[in-house]
Amino acid sequence: MSKYSFSRLNPINFLQTFVTQSLELSQQCRPDNDDEQINKIEKLGLSAGACFESVYREERGLIGLLDQAQYRDLIVEIKNQIGGCFSPASSESGTVRVINTRCPFGEAVKHAPELCRMTSSVFGGIAAHNFGYAKVVLNKRIAVGDGMCDVCVHTDPNEAGQYPGGDEYRKKGEVIVGKAASADVSARVEKQLSKVWFDIKSNPADKPRVVAQSTSMRQVLESVEIIAPTTANVLITGETGVGKEVIARAVHAMSERWNNKFLAINCGAIPENLVESVLFGHERGAFTGAYEVHQGYFERANNSTLFLDEIDSLPLLSQARLLRVLQENEFERVGGRQSLVANVRVIAAASSQFDKLVAQGDFRRDLYYRLSVVPIYIPPLRERPEDISPLAVSILARLSEKYRKKPNKLGSRALEQLISYDWPGNVRELENILERSFLFASGEVLEQVALPRKLGKAKSILTSISAHDAPYTLKEAKKKAADEVEKAMLEELLAYSRGNIKEVAQSLQITPRAVHQKLTQHQIDPNAFRHFP
Repeated sequence: MSKYSFSRLNPINFLQTFVTQSLELSQQCRPDNDDEQINKIEKLGLSAGACFESVYREERGLIGLLDQAQYRDLIVEIKNQIGGCFSPASSESGTVRVINTRCPFGEAVKHAPELCRMTSSVFGGIAAHNFGYAKVVLNKRIAVGDGMCDVCVHTDPNEAGQYPGGDEYRKKGEVIVGKAASADVSARVEKQLSKVWFDIKSNPADKPRVVAQSTSMRQVLESVEIIAPTTANVLITGETGVGKEVIARAVHAMSERWNNKFLAINCGAIPENLVESVLFGHERGAFTGAYEVHQGYFERANNSTLFLDEIDSLPLLSQARLLRVLQENEFERVGGRQSLVANVRVIAAASSQFDKLVAQGDFRRDLYYRLSVVPIYIPPLRERPEDISPLAVSILARLSEKYRKKPNKLGSRALEQLISYDWPGNVRELENILERSFLFASGEVLEQVALPRKLGKAKSILTSISAHDAPYTLKEAKKKAADEVEKAMLEELLAYSRGNIKEVAQSLQITPRAVHQKLTQHQIDPNAFRHFP
């Protein structure tokens, strides 16, 4: 296909427009209606795909439906004409697979992962037009740090079901209809969560909202739908703050036990000598202070779901008794002689390092296998940046309802801050930071967020003096490093004291005047630190 043909379509301008529009959509659309955003992006991609296919056919004089080889060549050429480095990869019958090592938008795509949804709808729309059906699965993406793109387009609806995730497209008459799996499964899970935990008397700010635009989170929710109706035990792993309890509640809400009370307990918060009493209960007189019969969590969770958070902190002796309960569905209260039967669905949660504890012998391997009949891993937020923007919009809307304050829109600078930050505390940290920023925001647009400042930055100052900065004398290198450390310390103290010069002076044991001189030297404006806690 000639460059002249594509210049008529001006694809680069089109794609740049898409990035801008998709970012605007992610901020403007209501968080409780992700379908609105997805539908608009999808329509944009479907229109572009039809346009690209039309030019391809015109250039080659093609009539009739494309075969899979022609389709593969078309989607590769589309991407490569706009700066990609796509190539065909080996695939099974009924599947077209392509890989890519260079994104047309370079590093910028990591700040706009929504671009990948347009790629899905372009590829899926063209495939559905020619084969009647397509399911596009983005196995790997440069946008989320995979280092390459790996795209599979499945054209056989009977075989596509075995591949998790992805977006589906069907041809109905002359119209291509898309079905974004993320919106569909998110809506179903959110609806059931609301049914179980939300009623008209509840605070609207407490209404559960499920955001899953990334492929990894879509796969988590799809797993929830599949396993929820069963009685299988579930083990959820992931870093702190990723939302393990939310997923546990979703499993319960989607199960047949949804109308019974969901019980949750943090195993790490129970004193070691009380673990068995808390879990299994105790009889009167079982120990000093046991004046009455106490029903434990297993007894209270009969015919329902019990969530054991931080299961990896459970003592070894208690692990043995828990194993027996899971094996036989029977237990005894502490100090009791009667066996009690419990019909309990157990969902456990642990850190992402759980497998290492098992390997080291700090957690019973047989209990691990009993708990992890169905393992679910929730990836950290830094590995799914496409979820950050819609999560932020949803959180800001919830804060607006909570504080009865006009909602803020995310400015471009704030969005860039959110996407570039590492999020060691994951979604919980995102919620806390946005709440602080929301409370101190003065206008309708949130121009920046109150990200934590770390003195750890100063530790890497010397490594920033690279070879291309030479020639450096030792004296000059020391001065440069000292200046950078001093600047980092001033910024940290200003952030901690909310811009209070007197407090900074006291911390450094110098006069306020000396602080002002240093701020002038480093071109630091203390007013910039007075808006955030």
